[in-house]
Amino acid sequence: MHPAQPGGLGPSADKAVLELVSPERLNPYLSQCAGDLDAALTLYQWNSTVAAAFFETLGHLEVMLRNALDARLVARQVRRKRTDEWFTDSAVPLGGYARGDIAKAQDRARRGPAAPPRGKVIAELNFGFWRFLLARQYSTTLWPDLAGAFPHAPDRALRTVETPVKELHQFRNRIAHHECIWHLNLEDRRKDIQTLLGFMAPAAVDWVFDASRIDKVLAQRP
Repeated sequence: MHPAQPGGLGPSADKAVLELVSPERLNPYLSQCAGDLDAALTLYQWNSTVAAAFFETLGHLEVMLRNALDARLVARQVRRKRTDEWFTDSAVPLGGYARGDIAKAQDRARRGPAAPPRGKVIAELNFGFWRFLLARQYSTTLWPDLAGAFPHAPDRALRTVETPVKELHQFRNRIAHHECIWHLNLEDRRKDIQTLLGFMAPAAVDWVFDASRIDKVLAQRP
């Protein structure tokens, strides 16, 4: 066995934690640590810490991404002389799943009989909604307008933006469902966040990563 970590629980307490977390959930950690329960629990805790660090930073990216895309869709409406909000305008070529997400967001944002505030509706649209606005199905309809949300991208190819957004959407879902991420290439996911922020505004990279805990936690990997 590895030496007990500072503040460790001890063998009997470790077994109690194992039962509560569940052996099935800890099996990947135990396999990685050659069956060493103490080491597996340490890795499990680090996995939670690094997931939280990424989730904080992903939160900043999500807010900036949705606001940038919303701004381009608003500009699209203005240019086309449409007076409705883009998310209620049937002329905007959104797919059925997107329309369903919007309806759910409006329901969550609604307080009483009045129409829900637009800012609340935008905030209620999850990362998956924005990720799929950058899917290939919109490459000839919405993308020509949405490309303007990424003025610092090296080109206007949809895949340049879609690829890191797709990776981060899957990664975020793993974190949100408390799945293990320690075995993934976390440096690449950090780079994806940095890349997307840089596509929108280089200043956003500095602002987000000046406060991010990702690098510190990655350096503490057991």
